[in-house]
Amino acid sequence: MHSAAQIAQIFSLVSFGAYGAGCILSKRMVGEFERYRMPSYRVLTGWLQMAASAGLALGFYVRPIALASSGGLALMMFVAVVVRLKIQDSWVAALPAFSFCLLNLYIFLQNYEACGF
Repeated sequence: MHSAAQIAQIFSLVSFGAYGAGCILSKRMVGEFERYRMPSYRVLTGWLQMAASAGLALGFYVRPIALASSGGLALMMFVAVVVRLKIQDSWVAALPAFSFCLLNLYIFLQNYEACGF
């Protein structure tokens, strides 16, 4: 795997580890998930993001785990873009989720190639 993909994977695992913890621990995130009209998914989202973050870390040694983790995060961020647009956030507000969707799609494709599929 290329060093750019490794850097992207590190960036994603740190970002989602921190954001996932924030989903669970931050009072601000309670309000955000209410605004998304998905308050009952806040804790699950946090745990899934932290699990995927751990999967990206482990994925440096076991590529199929990175493949699954990055694919899951890409899908989660695609759903996040849809949710943002559904609640009528601007494209600018949806841009971080869209960027992380593309970033994890890139990581997925790099790991897919590294797995020899």
